[in-house]
Amino acid sequence: MTYTVAVSGASGYAGGEILRLLAAHPDIEIRTVTAHSNAGQPLIDHQPHLRSLAHLTLQDTTPEILSGHDIVFLALPHGQSGQYTDALRDTPLVIDAGADHRLTSSAAWDSFYGGDFHEPWAYGVPELLVAPQSERQNSAAKQREHLRGATRIAAPGCNASTVSLSLVPGVAAGVIGPGDIVSVLAVGPSGAGKSLKQNLLASEILGTANPYAVGGTHRHIPEIRQALVAAGGADPDSIRISFTPVLVPMSRGILATSTAPIVPGVTDAEIRDAWESAYGDETFVRLLPEGRFPRTADVLGANTALIGLAIDRAANRVTVVTAIDNLVKGTAGAAIQSMNIALGLPEDRALSINGVAP
Repeated sequence: MTYTVAVSGASGYAGGEILRLLAAHPDIEIRTVTAHSNAGQPLIDHQPHLRSLAHLTLQDTTPEILSGHDIVFLALPHGQSGQYTDALRDTPLVIDAGADHRLTSSAAWDSFYGGDFHEPWAYGVPELLVAPQSERQNSAAKQREHLRGATRIAAPGCNASTVSLSLVPGVAAGVIGPGDIVSVLAVGPSGAGKSLKQNLLASEILGTANPYAVGGTHRHIPEIRQALVAAGGADPDSIRISFTPVLVPMSRGILATSTAPIVPGVTDAEIRDAWESAYGDETFVRLLPEGRFPRTADVLGANTALIGLAIDRAANRVTVVTAIDNLVKGTAGAAIQSMNIALGLPEDRALSINGVAP
């Protein structure tokens, strides 16, 4: 079966990456692409690397144009998807790459985003551990079980999914504590979108590293907290996380270094086993051999998260280093992987574990 697809926000980075991956998907027909200020212009003018889609013209982003497809991807700025999702209730599958349907807490939405709160959708990080919802469910359940047959999917925040994948295995297994988590991320500016901003100009970021959203203000913090709670290993009131992203001069990529205290009495073998058990059978999330740590270059263009783990007994902390491509595993790849699961297709269809080098 071939599924017809519309992609909104198609002139942006996230929309362009969704299109790049979907163009290689044998079960997908990209029928419609939309934009706001760029409507009426050829897609190729804004995504010149998408040569196979040169026949498409950007249309206005309206419910009428987006309707009538099997699948709609919304790659819009935060706070803008919700105005369309109610109008798309007859669309079989809608996937939001923005934040509008990620959070389960309206209070958290009000604190970090503001504006109208929209119902939470199935969260698009299949590999995340989640607490069992019934006695019959496996104690090591994954988020992918909530994606099977889903009709509404919220793709993750790239920083949030990176830190969550880093820490959830240890918290769920009870080998690290959630009360003193510190995460520092080196982040490429493509994660901020394609809109012109002074702090993202080449002259502002080349040759320097710039922290932003310092002091607990980054919008992905409640998303990380939500993942830790969903895994069943952390009470919401017990979570304390210091989260600091730093813009660095690479167009793509996230390198997240996260540390958390070791629970007393836990052995080194038990610590490593928590991550090996969580990801040993996964295709796209891999724990590297002991003593090895990833580089962002290793995941460029791939739907892969590579994780390195160190046990620092002197500081009594575990250090987890995780690398992803923020536009693939952090956004578009996660969305398409989740789509595949929802439709009952092979999970890895149109997605690669191989990066691009040099």
